[in-house]
Amino acid sequence: MDTDSDFAVLPDYLAPKMPLVFIGINPSTYSAAQGHYFARRTNRFWPALSQSRLSEPIRAALGRDRLEPTDDARLLAFGIGFTDLVKRPSARAAELSRADYRIWAPKLRQRLEHYQPRVACFHGFTGYRAFVRDALGLTEVPRNLGPQPHSLGPTRLYVVPNPSPANAHFTLADQIAWYDRLADFLAEIGAEIG
Repeated sequence: MDTDSDFAVLPDYLAPKMPLVFIGINPSTYSAAQGHYFARRTNRFWPALSQSRLSEPIRAALGRDRLEPTDDARLLAFGIGFTDLVKRPSARAAELSRADYRIWAPKLRQRLEHYQPRVACFHGFTGYRAFVRDALGLTEVPRNLGPQPHSLGPTRLYVVPNPSPANAHFTLADQIAWYDRLADFLAEIGAEIG
C-alpha cells in the first residue's frame, strides 16, 4: 500500500508467483470505504466469479456456493490476488485524469515485476490501454478480450470485460463465460488455482 497518499486505499493482495491477480481500474469510493474489492452489490464481479469454473475449487474448499467481497483477502490463500491500476478511489472511473494513469501505471508495473504473477487479468480495456501506454510505452493496443500478445517478464496479460454495471455491453452470463475462459487459460499454462 502506498503511504504517500492522503486517501484511503484498498490494500494489495499479492504474493510471489501467484497464479492470478485481478486488476481493476481503480476502487470506487464505496469499495474503499467498505475496505473490499468490488464491494458494491450491483457489481457483477462476485456473482460472476461465484458461478464460474474459476472459483469451483475455492467454493468447494470453503463449503459455500457464493463468494462475497469480504472474501477478497481470503482468496490469496488460493492463489488469487487483487490490486488496481490507479489506487485513488473515485465515484466513477471516468473521473480519473490522464495524470492519474501516468502516475500509477508505472507503480503497477513495479508491483507486477516484483511479485511475478503467472497471469495479470485486467478488468476492461480502459485500464489495460492505460497500462500498455503508460507502463509499457506502447501505442498499439489489441482490441480483443482474452490473452494479450504483451507480457511482463513471466507474467501473461489477460483482459476480461469490466464487471461494473456501467458496462452494459456485457451481461452476467458474459462475465461468467469470460471467467470460465480464464480458468481454461490458467489450466493451459499450468497455473491452476485452488
